[in-house]
Amino acid sequence: MSTLKEPYRIEGKKTLGYELAEQCDWQLPDVILYPTGGGTGLIGMWKAFDEMEALGWIAKKRPRMFSVQATGCAPIVRAFEAGEKNATEFPDAHTIASGLRVPKAIGDFLMLDILRQSNGGAVAVEDEEMMRTARDVGSKEGLFVCPEGAACFAALKALSSAGRIASGERVIIFNTGSGIKYLDAYDA
Repeated sequence: MSTLKEPYRIEGKKTLGYELAEQCDWQLPDVILYPTGGGTGLIGMWKAFDEMEALGWIAKKRPRMFSVQATGCAPIVRAFEAGEKNATEFPDAHTIASGLRVPKAIGDFLMLDILRQSNGGAVAVEDEEMMRTARDVGSKEGLFVCPEGAACFAALKALSSAGRIASGERVIIFNTGSGIKYLDAYDA
């Protein structure tokens, strides 16, 4: 079954938001960069934030949410930039980041609404930039991030250069896997 069709998956993904809030001492960050294929994590966090606000655990302020995709499969980026409420299927989808290879997400309208409500956005990153960034993060931080996570680091750099994220803002990057799953990509 695909994303958002499995029973209770969204409920499980809410834990991303709950754990983030707890680990940040109940003060949400200014920005969240999330690698987005089907978008369940992004949608789940947003739902968790709503629930925590209703419980009085957090304030009303939300992070600016950014969906990060691969240029070879960027239906959310394309729809966001065009001001669409839904994303059309991305033709000939291709990317080394298999978690981002979702040409038509079922929850596209939910993600686009969240990105707009939060005053966030959507960013696409080239596969080559993901691989370069993964190597850079590994050499500087000692983390073997997956290409999906590396895309978020590359997006942070691009958004900072464009003035969309200020140097003093608190930013959370989600790395959703390990680079060890992509060893063949590093041989190329």
